[in-house]
Amino acid sequence: MKSIKVLITAGLVTLLGSGCEKVLEEHPQSQIVPSYFNSPSGVLGGIAGVYNDIRSQWGTEGFTVEMQAGTDEFIQGLSAGTPIPYTYNGLNGSNFGSAWGVAFQDINTLNGVLQYGQTIDLPEATRKQYLAQAKFLRAFWYFYLVQTWGDVPLHTEFITVPSQAASRQPAAQVYELIIKDLTEAAVDLPNQPTAPFLGKAATKAVAQFLLAKAYLTRGWLNNTAADFTKAAALCDEIIANKSAYGLDLWQDYGDAFVAGNDYGKETMFVSDHVLDPKYGYYSVGGAAGGGAAQNLSPWFTNWNYPNNSGINSFKNAAGAFVNSGTSGMIRDSYYGRPYIRMRPNSDKWPTGPHAGKNYFLDQAFTKRDVDSRFANSFYTVYISNTSITNAANAANNSRGIGYTTVVGSDTAVWLPDYEVPGAPQFVGTRPFKGIVVPPSLWNNGIFPALKKFMDPSRGANFNDPSTRPCVLYRFSDVYMTGAEAYFKTGDAAKAAALINVVRQRAAFRKSNTTAQNAAAAAAMAITAADVTLDFILDERSREFFGEWQRWHDLVRTRSLVRRVQEWNQEAAQYVKEFNMLRPIPQSQIDRVVDGPAFPQNSGY
Repeated sequence: MKSIKVLITAGLVTLLGSGCEKVLEEHPQSQIVPSYFNSPSGVLGGIAGVYNDIRSQWGTEGFTVEMQAGTDEFIQGLSAGTPIPYTYNGLNGSNFGSAWGVAFQDINTLNGVLQYGQTIDLPEATRKQYLAQAKFLRAFWYFYLVQTWGDVPLHTEFITVPSQAASRQPAAQVYELIIKDLTEAAVDLPNQPTAPFLGKAATKAVAQFLLAKAYLTRGWLNNTAADFTKAAALCDEIIANKSAYGLDLWQDYGDAFVAGNDYGKETMFVSDHVLDPKYGYYSVGGAAGGGAAQNLSPWFTNWNYPNNSGINSFKNAAGAFVNSGTSGMIRDSYYGRPYIRMRPNSDKWPTGPHAGKNYFLDQAFTKRDVDSRFANSFYTVYISNTSITNAANAANNSRGIGYTTVVGSDTAVWLPDYEVPGAPQFVGTRPFKGIVVPPSLWNNGIFPALKKFMDPSRGANFNDPSTRPCVLYRFSDVYMTGAEAYFKTGDAAKAAALINVVRQRAAFRKSNTTAQNAAAAAAMAITAADVTLDFILDERSREFFGEWQRWHDLVRTRSLVRRVQEWNQEAAQYVKEFNMLRPIPQSQIDRVVDGPAFPQNSGY
């Protein structure tokens, strides 16, 4: 099958920790043959090549849109491009499926590692760890595939001769392989990262967590009580042994997204994007373009603050924001590059049960006075980074005064999460030097930007890709996955206890006194009666907003259509039940010319 022909360059990029240690330094190979896997360096080359390919998806634009657009969380930004993935209208195999080919290419490489690497000359424990990494990665890709497309080709042997025949195997068989691989990988993976797999590569706890996710997802698919019980037990085991695994929650939710903590105790598994003269994908100062394995995730939810922050912006007769005057901001590394691809779903429903409400503020981030996650996830204040003199008689300056903004001191743009009388130029009757843009004035060009992934370390080269890793799994998800599993077993009390760990951590603020933090934690506590599926999904929004999970969360819980129809106005009329599986890429269908045709998913 052409789509899974082996064409990887082994050893180009490695598992990199904070010290940039390399897995291997091998000469590139244009094509892999079985003999390549007969040595430790060949096995490592295959594994490193697969880790490298993960970063060709996580952090890139098309894949990020596929994982998050068309959900309750995100709608189109001003520069979203084609609306198809956001609305489902016109979605087909020609405009979806960025990871299909990469996934099967990597699975074939891993099959080679597992098939021919059994006898490599290494101490037994080391050899087992290498093979466990391969089993984990094969399960990782198959889990992505089966969640996204359902029945998919299932391969466990290394393919050396391209074929133009292919078929799909039932999802049940795919889950059997995923569970087998992860169960075996968890036995042989170390508790904490060890050479040569440093940084945040797969460990025992990561394999157990992904196994719990697989059981949970299969349980939802088949309504299998035993799968929920197994998922809950796995999460309990990880939490009970968190010290041995080097895992824990940061006391402050915001610390999970500090660049210096990317490889810290809350991070479980990452896709590395470190810049290295040998392994890097771009030149410093060369900016970034689409289509490469580059981490551009800091920018996708950024509004165009350099061009849409006019100091004399006003509200027109229709009540809409109108940009006017000199921009109060210029582009810098702290606030990032404005791509304006997607924005938080803050559009209010005009009628119906949610009339006057929006998902972002009225359903997800509802307790912003005590829950720190909104403040830690979004930019709402932009401090002036350029000095602007605004004359009293300047066009549309309604303040009646002239002034000059002070760099590093004055606020250029304030995006409060509540209505402010007098906005955008006044706070009540007090003139405001910058502009105030409350929720009623947010639109597809101005909105709170997600700041979790921002990378100010690039300095003057602020158009270059981020060298921060994409964090795929965090320890807080062990609590949330366990809670969802317990909810499905009928144990709402245990589910509430696990959710409370996450919620009460979110109540902590460094600026609070001990008494204030205690009061906030108490206010965030829930009981068993509060635990519903929608509450769990809302809690996952608060905890993981923008972290490449939302589409799979809604599909796993069989909630995609209902939640989109309830909250996403631009997609509500188009989303259908068949959209819970994505369309098979048309290139895959076209390549199968021998034997039976390769079937498309129903509805496409």
